[in-house]
Amino acid sequence: MSHARHRLSRAPLVLAGLVAVGLLAGCSLVPPYERPAAPIASHWPDTAGAPGADTTTAADLPWQQFVRDDQLRELIGLALTSNRDLRVAVQNIEQARAQFQIRRADQFPSVGASASGTRSAPNPYQALGGPSVSSSYSVGLGVSAWELDFFGRVAALKDAALASYLATEEARKSSQISLIANVASTWLQLKTDTELLALAERTLGTREQSLALTRLRFEHGAASALDLRQAETLIANARATRAQQQRLRAQDIHLLTLLVGQPLPERLIPAVPALPTPQSPSEPTQASATVAPAAELPAFADVPAGLPSDVLLRRPDIRAAEQQLIAANAQIGAARANFFPRITLTGSLGRVSSDLDGLFGSGGSRAWSFGPAITLPIFDAGRNQAGLDSALAGRDIAVAQYEKAIQTAFREVADALAGRATLAEQLAALQAQAEAERARFQLTDLRYRNGVASSLDLLDAQRSLFAIEQALAQARLAQRANEVQLYKALGGGWSESPAAGA
Repeated sequence: MSHARHRLSRAPLVLAGLVAVGLLAGCSLVPPYERPAAPIASHWPDTAGAPGADTTTAADLPWQQFVRDDQLRELIGLALTSNRDLRVAVQNIEQARAQFQIRRADQFPSVGASASGTRSAPNPYQALGGPSVSSSYSVGLGVSAWELDFFGRVAALKDAALASYLATEEARKSSQISLIANVASTWLQLKTDTELLALAERTLGTREQSLALTRLRFEHGAASALDLRQAETLIANARATRAQQQRLRAQDIHLLTLLVGQPLPERLIPAVPALPTPQSPSEPTQASATVAPAAELPAFADVPAGLPSDVLLRRPDIRAAEQQLIAANAQIGAARANFFPRITLTGSLGRVSSDLDGLFGSGGSRAWSFGPAITLPIFDAGRNQAGLDSALAGRDIAVAQYEKAIQTAFREVADALAGRATLAEQLAALQAQAEAERARFQLTDLRYRNGVASSLDLLDAQRSLFAIEQALAQARLAQRANEVQLYKALGGGWSESPAAGA
């Protein structure tokens, strides 16, 4: 009776212990995560212009719809397939996924099978009638040092690995956005440098025509040696500009080849327009042909700006920074758990026999072992505290990086919106100036041929026209490149169109 009462009195203690273990198993020392407030204004600056009424955001606009030129769309498709930086980003995802799986596996016991056999002599039991050789065979299943995660250390490490994995996913999207923008910008630069090369060729032809006329006038005493040397100077300047544009065009092709990740098909490389060299007019008093301007660049789809709070948080780089912040926050929980006891279980279950044939028969016997262990830190010379301090500092760093990512994104979008609001006006003014310079060149050239204007007037008109045509081409490039940068800054480029996804 006394033994029965003793067992009954211990039952509440055992039950209380099981309840306590269950409560501890659900304990987590990870601080509650709160997204930091965005350190930016709620609206874009006034210089950014009107945000637009379209509700479709850039992140929801597939790049196949944003890019309207078929050649550029094909180049981007090749880059997404062969670019090495994008391949590295994809493999980073696979590596982070494997690290997460390793951390998640730590939450479960590792079960392994084992079998062993030993034979030794002399046998200590030989004097009692045993054999001269001692034999022992065993087989079983075992669990080695499985940690009971009472204080959430293993779970916190798993959460940190999961957040790091998600951050690499967002980093891959960010790499794709940058790749698409770089391919589009480089292609626009190549188109512009090709047109500027053609402009230099046409300008060189026009100046050679003017030099021939000046030399003819010099031979007949109607022009001075100074006029002849000035015309030769313009010829040399045009040739130098042509060589420079040839070099820039070649460098653009090399960069585009690197971004695409494979040799470019010839049909996708913008060709230099084959224009004949202007011929001298049949009459000395006939005006020279005006140099044709550079061609227009293909346009892109319009991108609405939206509100900063709705747009910026959808950028993959900002989402990656937030996942890194979540990972740093989880590391604090793991560092805190190091101050508490760590309990591990080791056990095995199997059979043992002195005869191999009887290991699974009647000659064998069941064998088991169970060995829980507890480790409590008492003195570590401040190691655990330093680990916690490091985790707290890591979270503060992650917060600052997250806030900086938002501020950088806000500035990039604001700059692109300011460019969209002003580049159109700048381009219209340059086009008007170019039209005026073309008319001025025609009038000056006609007056020079009829002996009314001086050679200095003609040379100045030629220089001004060439400079404004170059500025106009660069302004067109800036406008189109700004459209690409706005699309990139708003987080566009990582989503696929329904047709591409199918």
